[in-house]
Amino acid sequence: MSLMKKTRKRAAIGWLAAGASAVAMTAAVALPGAAAHAAPAGPAAAGRAAAAAKPSATGLAATAQTLSPGDHGSAVLALQHRLHSLKYWLKITAKFDFDTQEAVYAFQAVNGLSMDGIVGPLTTRALAHPHTYKPQAPSVATRIEVNISPKVQILAYYKNHQLVLISHISSAGGYRFCDRNGCQTATTPTGWYHANWFDPGWVRVPLGEMYNPVFFIGGAYAIHGDTAVPNYPASHGCVRIPDDLATVFHTMISVSNTHGTRIDIYNRKSV
Repeated sequence: MSLMKKTRKRAAIGWLAAGASAVAMTAAVALPGAAAHAAPAGPAAAGRAAAAAKPSATGLAATAQTLSPGDHGSAVLALQHRLHSLKYWLKITAKFDFDTQEAVYAFQAVNGLSMDGIVGPLTTRALAHPHTYKPQAPSVATRIEVNISPKVQILAYYKNHQLVLISHISSAGGYRFCDRNGCQTATTPTGWYHANWFDPGWVRVPLGEMYNPVFFIGGAYAIHGDTAVPNYPASHGCVRIPDDLATVFHTMISVSNTHGTRIDIYNRKSV
């Protein structure tokens, strides 16, 4: 085995093993920055649970396994724990589902990789030695940063100077469209705004539907959930996030006309 292969194997084992240690105490849904809730268990019971749930640390590394949507099992579980530990938003399910693919998109963007949503050799290597997201405005303690650069497309939420979560987003696609107000180019405006209004549930608007929108410019532009958040800019102007994240996002921030959480929308190639 070559030195490069041995190095890659050790790196992959590292993050797979790190994911294994948290499996027994995982709740059905785990949010970055939030503790998982589990019933107390004695040492013997906890040991048995950990042994039963422990993912194989050798499977992915030894076979150069590629993980992609639809996969499930211990390797996916370890992947989810690794992403979760790095503050990428997803649910812990042991299934490579929509939320996991979205988290992989975001991780790949931050690490300068192609956003294909597949965990191959390059992404596996990056998971062992990840880059850190570079904040846009670190002087603001609590804020939402949205980078709409086409090859980045991420949202980062900070609370009291602590990174809470990173999520993939899809901003405006730059195409021409027409509505009752005429024709225009799909654009997401950059600049500083505030989370000023929340509308619960699926909200129907002239251009379609959006889930649990948090508006930052009147009733026109919002961060909202969607079942389609592709790996490229595709919206009419709003910032799409995964619908599962949108279920709780408005509860994590302040939404107010006078003191809503600041939202910085910017376009920067470097992450």
